[in-house]
Amino acid sequence: MTTLLPPGRRREELAAFLRTRRARIRPEDVGLPPGPRRRTPGLRREEVAQLAGVGVTWYTWLEQGRPINASVQVLDAIARTLRLDSTECEHLYRLADLPWVPGPADGHSVDAEIQPVLDALAPLPAAVYSSRYDLLAHNRAYRAMFPGLAAAKGIERNVLWHLFTCDSCCTPFLNRAEELPVMVANVRTAFGRHLGDPVWTDFVRRLSALSPTFASLWAAHNVAIPSTRVKIFRHAVVGEVRFSTSTFTPATSPETRVVVYTPRDETTRERMERL
Repeated sequence: MTTLLPPGRRREELAAFLRTRRARIRPEDVGLPPGPRRRTPGLRREEVAQLAGVGVTWYTWLEQGRPINASVQVLDAIARTLRLDSTECEHLYRLADLPWVPGPADGHSVDAEIQPVLDALAPLPAAVYSSRYDLLAHNRAYRAMFPGLAAAKGIERNVLWHLFTCDSCCTPFLNRAEELPVMVANVRTAFGRHLGDPVWTDFVRRLSALSPTFASLWAAHNVAIPSTRVKIFRHAVVGEVRFSTSTFTPATSPETRVVVYTPRDETTRERMERL
């Protein structure tokens, strides 16, 4: 989420954050001798600057909250020197008013505790998606309902990719015209948190080239957040089914979401039990 702090306050927060991260690193942690008694804990500013390969004066100004510009490469070097984890790196980028470019695994891992929860929800189909609609985990009811997507590999294991590259006659999604614009708007919102990420940029470029419909919806720049929706499908075995989708975000993985498909009527419930 983009910070709402004004620029001056954001610089103050950035300066305080850097000072606290520096204070927790001992010289011996980064291969430096402890040296004489230090007035404050942790590394000195000049040591951080030396290890990160930046100028001492520039780093001092950064910690003082002065209005100077920091590049992605410099922030990466400082983050490595201060041993920031993924959450801290993202916070650093936000405070520096730069787009966060996560590593390939960020936001795409599923806690081991999630799969038993998905399994316990059957016969309700349930799955874990990334913010880009990559299918990360699912239960047997979901697999029975969407066997093609569940068996897909690589980029094809993505709901948007599946829906926009397959003919409407070859997918079970019936109310596509209503739901696809909302799904694209959800991804457009998430895309704002990943500006500059080559994985996201390549995904949008490739899907736009394959699907004029997706390209048109993407160009509209509409944004939305996941909400309860009604999805209508036609299954090859049990026929038409209607679901309400409920979305939950795991506290430990904010870039993923659990989606549960709950029958809208008794007919759908009975057909899912048969399936």
